[in-house]
Amino acid sequence: MSIKQLKVTGMSCKHCQKAVESSLLALPGIKRAEVDLNQGTVTVEYDEARVGLDDMKKSIEDAGYGFAGEL
Repeated sequence: MSIKQLKVTGMSCKHCQKAVESSLLALPGIKRAEVDLNQGTVTVEYDEARVGLDDMKKSIEDAGYGFAGEL
């Protein structure tokens, strides 16, 4: 398992938090996704053999938020 912290733009409330976390958790290989609204980040624990950064980026963008890169 790997852990990455990703910068997400456009999140401002609990609904945003839930949308991003749910979108990421729907991907195969994602074990944990925790949003920090104050920092505008999401911490993701995942199986790098099953899911990659491009998949996570697409999932965040499909949920309606911006992906600003890895921290």
